[in-house]
Amino acid sequence: MIWLIKRKTLLAENYITASCTIYKGAVSKDGVKVFENNHTDLAGFLVSIYQHFKLNYPKYYKMDNLSKLGWLAAEILLKDTFKQNNYKPEDAGIVLANANSSLDDDIEYFDTTKDIPSPSLFVYTLANIVIGEICIRNNFKGEHAFFIQDKFDAGFITQQVNYLLDKNILQACICGWVDVLDQEYKAVLFLVEKEKGEKRFLFSAENMDSIFKDS
Repeated sequence: MIWLIKRKTLLAENYITASCTIYKGAVSKDGVKVFENNHTDLAGFLVSIYQHFKLNYPKYYKMDNLSKLGWLAAEILLKDTFKQNNYKPEDAGIVLANANSSLDDDIEYFDTTKDIPSPSLFVYTLANIVIGEICIRNNFKGEHAFFIQDKFDAGFITQQVNYLLDKNILQACICGWVDVLDQEYKAVLFLVEKEKGEKRFLFSAENMDSIFKDS
């Protein structure tokens, strides 16, 4: 037991260097609301975010709602925060989770099978496609994983990400929650890095839960 305690103290601390939440018609960056639109459905809301932040990525319009939600959250999370030139492509990775997997697309795709199955929808019948869209956009080539959970489990995510950073498998990681089912949605993403700086919080389950619940 003494050895385990000493071993734990040798592990480097990791830090939440940015957070982004998209939930209930609002977008927040680092706890500050940066955009709001409560007067449209999910599809319209996502487009309004894309237009408000003047993003330019034609492939965005081909994505499903889960990928759009996660991609938008990642764009806002990284903007003016992530110093990509400090990292090699294989240094950055992603660990995400949700409760509904790709069910939103599965239902829509199943409906098309009654007539002509849609290949464009079939592509998105895997929850981890959102990770692929974020990685392609940002040239991330590090480890990634997508987990299905009943609810956001900050302790589990913290354990996964700390392992990747402490073992130097990654140097930076986007992690969090991206979930869509019909008009219900929530994205809460965290950027986790090794260097501590101004307005940076210790990467812990408690701090993740606090941000998640306050969104």
